Amino acid sequence: MSFLDSLRAAFKGGGGAAVPLARGFHTPWSWTYETAGARAPFDYRSSVRHAFLDNPVAQRAVRIVAEGVGDAPIADTDPKVLALLRASHGGQSLLEVLAAQLLLHGNAYVQVMRGSGSQPVSLFALRPERVSVVQGADGWPTGYRYRVGDAVREIPLEDADGWPCLIHLKSFHPVDDHYGAGCLSAAEQAVAIHNEAARWNLALLENAARPSGALVYDNGPDMGGLTADQFERLKAELASAYQGGGNAGRPMLLEGGLKWQSLSLSPADMDFAELKAAAARDIALAFGVPPMLLGLPGDNTYANYREANRALWRLTLLPLAGKILDGMSLGLAPWWPELALKVDLDRVPALSEDREKLWSHVTAADFLTDDEKRAMLGLAPNGDSQ
Repeated sequence: MSFLDSLRAAFKGGGGAAVPLARGFHTPWSWTYETAGARAPFDYRSSVRHAFLDNPVAQRAVRIVAEGVGDAPIADTDPKVLALLRASHGGQSLLEVLAAQLLLHGNAYVQVMRGSGSQPVSLFALRPERVSVVQGADGWPTGYRYRVGDAVREIPLEDADGWPCLIHLKSFHPVDDHYGAGCLSAAEQAVAIHNEAARWNLALLENAARPSGALVYDNGPDMGGLTADQFERLKAELASAYQGGGNAGRPMLLEGGLKWQSLSLSPADMDFAELKAAAARDIALAFGVPPMLLGLPGDNTYANYREANRALWRLTLLPLAGKILDGMSLGLAPWWPELALKVDLDRVPALSEDREKLWSHVTAADFLTDDEKRAMLGLAPNGDSQ
């Protein structure tokens, strides 16, 4: 069976890489499907294992985005809020964890931990696949349910004193009211193709980096063929003496009418390298990372890495960081009503060239007052303009 045939069989339900055609988000743990096909449902834990743990392209793409959001400079704000957001949990900041969860799952849940007073003392990110929304009779959320194995904990929207208990951040989902859609489900097919291509490549290398051949038995006028014992012994000798990378190039000793007929790769089989590269670019596209930053071949969309890095910030990091910071500002508003978290663009190295151009244009605008120039740069007026 050729490589493309193997992929086709996998997507028809013959392997573990089955991908659904249509789905709607039903719970944090599974997807619901049309009943016409025999396709396995989307499973978040399994997809995370195949994509983030087994696939280098998907893992690197998620790390680039999550670490970029986690290190994004935040404009001057309340020191207590900044300490809550920058607190490290297992080596990762809260913003980094939330960015990764939104990318993979589409939902992020932040539990607000309060001390003896009313002020929050810690913000803890819950694993999103363990959280489900509890709906009331009118369809609006009344609380959340956190499940770990057989243990279930109910988390209300507000405690007895009226303080919020949990902040729910989610990506946009066009057909679901309570849950967001993550990038992982969109990248699942590309991840399955890329992983299958990697396994194909590994199998080819283990087989002396060339396609297998056929061992032809030609005994002339005697057409009796090999006996069962002879056939099994021949298979065992081939497996032990000639298969595997350690036996690459080893000469084969044949006897008794046996001859080796090499088989070449078909054009469809040889196309697996391009197929793998195309799948890698689809993975990068799903997570919003320019393929050039992942070292993928054949991508010349950007003239250099500086332009690609600027596009990453403009198109992916800043929108995601803005979504998270806006959600955290709204969730923490009961304690800090005037809180408005945002990224400090002047401190983002990748955007320094854009800021320099803006400063030059504003400085050269003689028809503007000093306060108007400061307003265009996002600065507060100094009150001494003419």
